[in-house]
Amino acid sequence: MERVKDLFLTFIVFVLIFFMSGCLQLNSYGKLRRQSRDEKSVTIQYLKENWNDYITYYAGYYGSISIKHPSAVMFDPRNDSKGLVGDKWTMVKDKQTLSELISSIQSQESVGGFYPRLWRILGPDEQLYGFLFTAWDHVVTKVIDYKMMWVYDLPSPPYLSIDGDKGWEFISGN
Repeated sequence: MERVKDLFLTFIVFVLIFFMSGCLQLNSYGKLRRQSRDEKSVTIQYLKENWNDYITYYAGYYGSISIKHPSAVMFDPRNDSKGLVGDKWTMVKDKQTLSELISSIQSQESVGGFYPRLWRILGPDEQLYGFLFTAWDHVVTKVIDYKMMWVYDLPSPPYLSIDGDKGWEFISGN
């Protein structure tokens, strides 16, 4: 009888571990990774040319100059079952706007010494959710469910700071 009790308790422990690992996976955070040199590289030029294959968003300063000062452009592949969402990301509606956004982010290197990069947005299980082009080296992402990831807002570009009455000022990249 004692052996049956031990087997039952062992079974219960395994079931609890299984369910807890599933819950932990669901509440996990995503990650940003640069593409390794061994992988077939996706470039920002490729994403720009094939922009209709992606749902594209941008983030940054909100107002009349937001397209001139974006902090990031995010590419969510249309042909997969996963999605990227966030409350302060604005959808890009045309290729001309996308070109302006990309050019503005690329110019951040010369303005502030920041280095824009194309990142892969990965889930906790290393599955690709999309791409992020930004001079920031981090973004907070959180899995909502098994097919959706929340991407938190990125503030104004890293080379800009708003200083009350003075307005925008450039900050050093060093």
